[in-house]
Amino acid sequence: MGADREGGARRGPVRAATYAACGAVLLAGCASMPDSGDLRGVESTPRQDTQVRVFAVPPADDAQPPEIVQGFLEALTSDDPHYETARKYLTPSAAKKWTPEWSTTVLEDGPDAEATRSGGQEDADDVSYALTGTRVATVDAQQSYTPAAGLYSQSLHLTRDKKTQQWRIDSLPRGVVMGKSDFQRTYASVNKYYFAANTVGATGSEPAAVADPVYVRRMVDPVTQVVRSVLNGPTKWLGPVVRSSFPSGTALGKGVSSLTPDDQNKLTVPLNDKAARVGSAQCSEMAAQLLFTLQTVTPAVDEVELRADGAQLCSLTDRAVTVAARGSAKLPSYLYFVDGEHRLVRIGAESNGTRPDAVPGPLGEGDKTLRSGAVSRNEQTAAGVGMDGKALYVASMVSGSSLGEPVLVSEGKTENDRLTAPSWDSQGDLWVADRNPDSPRLLLLEQGKGEPLQVKASGLDGRIKAVRVAADGVRIALVVEKDGKGSLLVGRIQRELRSGERQTVSVQQLRSVTPGLEEVTAMSWAGDSRLVVVGREPGGVEQLRYVQVDGSTPDAPAPAALTGVNEIAASEGDEVPLVAYSEDGIVRLPSGAQWQQVVTKGTAPVYPG
Repeated sequence: MGADREGGARRGPVRAATYAACGAVLLAGCASMPDSGDLRGVESTPRQDTQVRVFAVPPADDAQPPEIVQGFLEALTSDDPHYETARKYLTPSAAKKWTPEWSTTVLEDGPDAEATRSGGQEDADDVSYALTGTRVATVDAQQSYTPAAGLYSQSLHLTRDKKTQQWRIDSLPRGVVMGKSDFQRTYASVNKYYFAANTVGATGSEPAAVADPVYVRRMVDPVTQVVRSVLNGPTKWLGPVVRSSFPSGTALGKGVSSLTPDDQNKLTVPLNDKAARVGSAQCSEMAAQLLFTLQTVTPAVDEVELRADGAQLCSLTDRAVTVAARGSAKLPSYLYFVDGEHRLVRIGAESNGTRPDAVPGPLGEGDKTLRSGAVSRNEQTAAGVGMDGKALYVASMVSGSSLGEPVLVSEGKTENDRLTAPSWDSQGDLWVADRNPDSPRLLLLEQGKGEPLQVKASGLDGRIKAVRVAADGVRIALVVEKDGKGSLLVGRIQRELRSGERQTVSVQQLRSVTPGLEEVTAMSWAGDSRLVVVGREPGGVEQLRYVQVDGSTPDAPAPAALTGVNEIAASEGDEVPLVAYSEDGIVRLPSGAQWQQVVTKGTAPVYPG
């Protein structure tokens, strides 16, 4: 907001800002506003330093309708915790009914506002404004982000009070609307954590932690916001496949309005009596959920203490990894790829070396020539697809072990119509897609053997080109090809376990997470809720970028540019380098460095999974 448009008057920002880094200095500024006429081009302000805290300015006496609309839209982008200043632009009745927490609509630019109706004369006591723009996304009442498209069109109605003669808004849309730049300045993506239902971690004992990304207001007590969000439960999309260890109805204790870590980096969380009778194991899981979550918000928390009825329930430090398995906390030992002799080889994940070793076992000994491979998350079993894409082999990574017959054979007539590269989940199950156009299937082999389970992927439109299962075991990423172009979809893995029967597995609610890309050619999980993709925007060139599983763009900068990328590999943790197969062979990107060549002859790089 504050840019000029043809036919509109020049307007500056109507807001005051507190610069946190400068000792809370209040800088108030007012805008020059027209006394009458249409209000146009209410644009999003340029993104500012996230340390700047923005407060809104209340309406001036005798403010005219354009000023009221402008000031209200500005107030929506402020850091006012309860939108009290925005409510001052509304009539008392409208202020009482308005629910800003209902949703946030994000537009490409700030909303355009234009007067559309009045009483037919300049001294009329009511006027309507049309708010329009191009949708980018919505954030719902659960703080869950969803990409959106199409035209936004809503209206504001203003009336003039007969006694005070002051203009106020008496009818408005539910929720909040703002431009993309204001959204990026005002909101931050945070992972809150739950536990996978019907699955366990890679060790087979502890539960698998699952990241559930939500958006919180950066400068409005984010610590308390995320704690409340965890207690309120998972978002609707993820809910069917996760559980929370907090008893139903658990909330912050009575009178608790804000949570702050102490000088020992411990956060004490008083809970209501719903949590008063939990056992020690359950309490540790509850504390782990909060600790994992808070560490994505602030590094100032490394211990969580839970209390109820005035007594301590439990306390947990950042050694919570012993309570639950989190993908980003487990570092792989090796990077794996197929070398020039079509064997599966490996090199230390944190090594700077360029001399790979063959993996132990038949897939590294050259018994079969391979086009792709995958290694289980415990790095004890390998899978490989033969050079022609027809057969899938599974073998122990122990020297001298035998290969055996393929566990799966495709009937596709050409190499491109056969098997994709496989992927291991945290259960030790192996996933692969058969691209045979006569019988395209997504398949799961329990523990990498036996009769494959056919996995129904609801809403799948196209043929699967690539499969990657997340470390949490409840989400799967697919590159799906249709009309010669690939798109990246993320779905929810749902398992039904019935006593005495074989499990049923399906993928539900597939959704695009790269709405800005015309084509995706490669991808890999690169965090608990993040992927790295190789793709191209409409009319653009190939690029590497990070995307969130909700379709938003993370704050992290994009990887350094690299040309001719065919495949990409990343680990959920940040400590090991990004790796790619490009026109220069196998290359890696260490932190803070440029791309470096590992070997000139090699393909299909993967980390465990």
